[in-house]
Amino acid sequence: MTDEFVQLTPRKIVEELDKYIIGQQKAKKAVAIALRNRMRRKLLPEDIRSEIAPKNILMIGPTGVGKTEIARRLAKLCGSPFIKVEATKFTEVGYVGRDVESMIRDLMAAGVAMVKEEMQSGMAEEAKRRAEERLLDILLPGLSQSVEPLGTTQATIIAPSSSQDTREKFRKLLREGKLASREVELTVSAQGPSLELFAGTQMEDMGLALGNLTGMFGGKKKKRMVTVAEALPILEAEELDKLIDPDKAAQEARNRVQESGIIFLDELDKVANREGKGGSGIDVSREGVQRDLLPIVEGSTVNTKWGPVDTTHILFIAAGAFNVSKPQDLIPELQGRFPIRVELDALTAQDFERILVEPKNALTRQYVDLLSTEKVEISFTPAAIKKIAEIAAVANSQSENIGARRLHTVLERLLEDLSFSADSLAGQSVTIDEDYVGNKFSDFAERQDLSKYIL
Repeated sequence: MTDEFVQLTPRKIVEELDKYIIGQQKAKKAVAIALRNRMRRKLLPEDIRSEIAPKNILMIGPTGVGKTEIARRLAKLCGSPFIKVEATKFTEVGYVGRDVESMIRDLMAAGVAMVKEEMQSGMAEEAKRRAEERLLDILLPGLSQSVEPLGTTQATIIAPSSSQDTREKFRKLLREGKLASREVELTVSAQGPSLELFAGTQMEDMGLALGNLTGMFGGKKKKRMVTVAEALPILEAEELDKLIDPDKAAQEARNRVQESGIIFLDELDKVANREGKGGSGIDVSREGVQRDLLPIVEGSTVNTKWGPVDTTHILFIAAGAFNVSKPQDLIPELQGRFPIRVELDALTAQDFERILVEPKNALTRQYVDLLSTEKVEISFTPAAIKKIAEIAAVANSQSENIGARRLHTVLERLLEDLSFSADSLAGQSVTIDEDYVGNKFSDFAERQDLSKYIL
């Protein structure tokens, strides 16, 4: 039994999500169970494991209530490859635009980047050592004897008593930063011209083939003049790439994507045929996207430049406001691929109060930290927090309801003058109380004129 299985119980997962997302307990419970079932599946025998597919989730709720944040925090919590895509960016096969298989390629790219970063973290010291040796190899042959610095781009040279002593003295100078301004010539891989292809299955496959041909014949090299300070990071990056086995990284990434990958499919309601209408024009493409999504969500094999990826056990979390269309307007086959439906609640003034102070990344805390860089200390009284929440709630009720995003607008308006003149207020403390908020929003209180506070 793994440590992850012991620690990430459904209750613990919800507790972790509570640190960043206020309310929406039904949605948190659904994703926690889905994640826990994936862990349970890994402990089963192989013959049973292959039969158990994830239960995909459809989140229904207005914008700004935490749908995306729940999925993003969930993926971060379990260290799974994760991407967020909008259903509206895809078009039916045969139309100009991206086909739905590109989301699997994007997920695979995210998985490879994640695995490489993990591998590199354990090899940073070795890469730094190798980069230092390479830089010393470049520096030593071209240096003439001298006992004094010869200029801004020259280094202090010690007359060698032996080649090894000289190398060690140069190593010391390099580590002390005394060679930082010296210029050296590096041979680096040249970036070839980028070739942007029209998206689509055939054209993207052509792009993969062209990329493989480039790798087969080797990349073009070019020489650059850089300072020693600039050369070290370049050489370290090259050495890190050499230390990592790309095939091993791709294999590990493919396993992670297939077993624990998560795709958050946003704006699914935008590809639904509204109220059952359809049959011509844009509705044809909408329904086509839904049909193309079916095999991907159900389970199929998608070719990527890192090898084929089986989507059977990838977890799909779809979301949409479904204001105009309804989940029933999706084609029945796609509805069946999302058996778990969760409705998220619209946020109230009380929720806004909690959002402003409770999460780890609370908005008020962000502004306090930002202005602290200017040596300005700001604090919010509970009455001010309540007033801000009330203003945001009223604005949402009288115009478009954009959820918690309204708080960004209100706080920016509230602290606009303070942020502008913060440099002249260094060393001062400012308390944001109810009167301060009332003065800044006096026209709001008098006329309920919301035009200034609408995004």
